[in-house]
Amino acid sequence: MSSNLKILALDTSTEACSAAVWADRNVVERFETGNQHSDLILPMVQAVLAEAGLALTQLDAIAFGRGPGSFTGLRIGAGVAQGLAFGADRPVIPVSSLPALAQRVDAPRVLVAFDARMGQVYFGAYARTDRGLVEPIGAEQVVAPAEIPLPEGTDWVGAGSGWDQYHALLSARLGKHVAGWQRQGHPRARFVAELAIAAYRVGQTVTAEQALPVYLRDEIAVKRSKP
Repeated sequence: MSSNLKILALDTSTEACSAAVWADRNVVERFETGNQHSDLILPMVQAVLAEAGLALTQLDAIAFGRGPGSFTGLRIGAGVAQGLAFGADRPVIPVSSLPALAQRVDAPRVLVAFDARMGQVYFGAYARTDRGLVEPIGAEQVVAPAEIPLPEGTDWVGAGSGWDQYHALLSARLGKHVAGWQRQGHPRARFVAELAIAAYRVGQTVTAEQALPVYLRDEIAVKRSKP
């Protein structure tokens, strides 16, 4: 498969909003914070495509941050990705927002926690491979900060809004396992694109109508309600 892939990526899963085009390892990106996703995302998409000199029909695929994260933000991101993919007849690559943030952090092992409200966090643990891409260690979950599963080893780095909100509880729970944490970290479309490239190469794409957000909290609720 050609290495000269062209991917449009977007992420609206947190208070940050971003769009990026990845074309043959060259990245064009727009990024802003402030929860104005519905106003920002389409102009961002138009801007990065124009700067990259590409039309939607020249892309190989469209990627988006599928969640977990803000319910409203995830609906916006999935809806835009679906609409663009339908219009251009292109496949979609849903990318979890948790490893998208971990990919951004310059550390070999990252514990990502997004504030899930209700005294909980969306949590995932990720280790970087020799290829420079993060891979999950265990499943993503919704959990109270004081009940996060303890990772093996030390020198983990924390990131995400959950650390901003619950750093005392998380630090007390994780103790010596964590070397530190980064403030005000958000996923960015350029790292969604980076993970999407790897997913595309192994055929992990879906059709436009299958490009759905993953709220995670709903999934946990369904599992608990089953007899």
